[in-house]
Amino acid sequence: MNIPANKKKVSIVCFSGDFDKIIAAFTIATGAAATNREVTMFFTFWGLNALKKNKGRAATGNSIMAKAFNFLMGGLNNLPLSRLNFFGISPKLMGGMMKKHNVASLPELVEAAHALGIRIVACEMAMHILEVSKSDMIEEVQDVAGVATFLNESEDAHIIFI
Repeated sequence: MNIPANKKKVSIVCFSGDFDKIIAAFTIATGAAATNREVTMFFTFWGLNALKKNKGRAATGNSIMAKAFNFLMGGLNNLPLSRLNFFGISPKLMGGMMKKHNVASLPELVEAAHALGIRIVACEMAMHILEVSKSDMIEEVQDVAGVATFLNESEDAHIIFI
């Protein structure tokens, strides 16, 4: 991709797997891309949960610990709210409130990010620790990269940590 040298860049580190934080990350990313910025989203540790291809809970990985952690991470449709989760009901209530007010849903934001050319990158180290592969991720994940690669590519970017 040829990007003009003067184009502003935004890189968002998605560390949290919380529904509201992932919504915020995708909202900022799509807003930045819509205002002609080059955007990269780097998902690591619990943030990888938003990229899981499987819609429900699955005990993936080889080790017992990886299977346990991956089971707890239920994917895009099972992200908890960061506060007042109320045993998992709050994200569904929040989703209903968003729909009532014509706010894009999380799957719609992911689709918009893809359509706007936002680069979605999964953290190689976190994937290694959690024993997941790129094939476990949604098709919008363009790359798997390490922190050094992400930082080198984000050298002139505003970096936001969510």
